[in-house]
Amino acid sequence: MGKQTTVTRKNSPPIKVYCLPEEKDLIEAKAKAAGMSAARYLREVGQGYQIKGIVDYEQVRELARINGDLGRLGGLLKLWLTNDERTAHFGDSTIRALLGRIEATQDEMGKIMMSVVMPRAEQ
Repeated sequence: MGKQTTVTRKNSPPIKVYCLPEEKDLIEAKAKAAGMSAARYLREVGQGYQIKGIVDYEQVRELARINGDLGRLGGLLKLWLTNDERTAHFGDSTIRALLGRIEATQDEMGKIMMSVVMPRAEQ
């Protein structure tokens, strides 16, 4: 029995597309905005898929950071509520400050989520 070869994109013949430098730049920019390589972008557009942009990676990283902050702040509050000895020195002002920080962090997260949901119009 001979070795059976699996058909993949890498061992299939490519389609070459000739374009002007500004066309190439535009295709690459649109592919990057969609989070894909130019080849994948062209392949999907050529097959009739509607390309939807992805959320800006910086915003996603910022949301992950804020989520971590909220988790840590919530952990401190939980320790205080369970009368953990590590938080015995927390006074009312510390708890009020902690709650204020949680609220500010939630507001910060809300602003970033709004910028993702309602991005500025493309110029």
